[in-house]
Amino acid sequence: MSGQAADRKPVVKPAVQGSLFQEKPASNVIAFDSFTPPPGAPPKPRPKAASGSKPMSKRAPRAAERQGKLELIPAMPAEPRTLGTTVEAVICCEASVAIPLHRALAAAIDWALVLLGYGLFLAAFRLGGGAFVLNKHNLPVFGGALLLVGFTYGLWFAIAGTETMGMRWTHLQAITFDGFPPDGGQRLLRFAGACLSLCTVVGLLWCLADEEGLTWTDHISRTFPTPHEWDSRVFRRR
Repeated sequence: MSGQAADRKPVVKPAVQGSLFQEKPASNVIAFDSFTPPPGAPPKPRPKAASGSKPMSKRAPRAAERQGKLELIPAMPAEPRTLGTTVEAVICCEASVAIPLHRALAAAIDWALVLLGYGLFLAAFRLGGGAFVLNKHNLPVFGGALLLVGFTYGLWFAIAGTETMGMRWTHLQAITFDGFPPDGGQRLLRFAGACLSLCTVVGLLWCLADEEGLTWTDHISRTFPTPHEWDSRVFRRR
């Protein structure tokens, strides 16, 4: 008996500190973390449709029965701009065409400068020892020299890509039928059309019969002269 009592060891229990604060009852607020799946959890598989059945499709939301519908007016088809005579217009922009009197004033200034250059040519010819003998052989030469000076004057501004001095001083500019500045090819076409209109004379007078006041030069190059601004116009249409 004494041996058994010696084999037994005293049981030592660990000391436990009691809570110093009163325990609060469980809160009624459920944390969002309880709804989120743990990280690394595989997604739940979607239920598959039974064999032979149609695949599930999303149903379109039904519109409220009392909701009204707007009756939209269909857009009007784009039609070409017409004139007062029901003729289809060739000019698509809103810029106005210079009137014939305004054109004539610009042309008069240009030809005055051409005559001035021709006079300088004759003065240089006279100072160089030339003699002015007007006969049937010399008249075509002097006439051709005048046309050559005028041709060089117009070609110079066409190649330079700008308006002539007459158009500048009368506040005119050349634009395309779409309202954009003309390129080099259109300016050369305009110069060629001006030469044709000057030779036939009918091309210059065509603006008096044209519905939009355009000449052959304008139709050939698809450009036309227009004033820079309304306040700077020398002549205005009534």
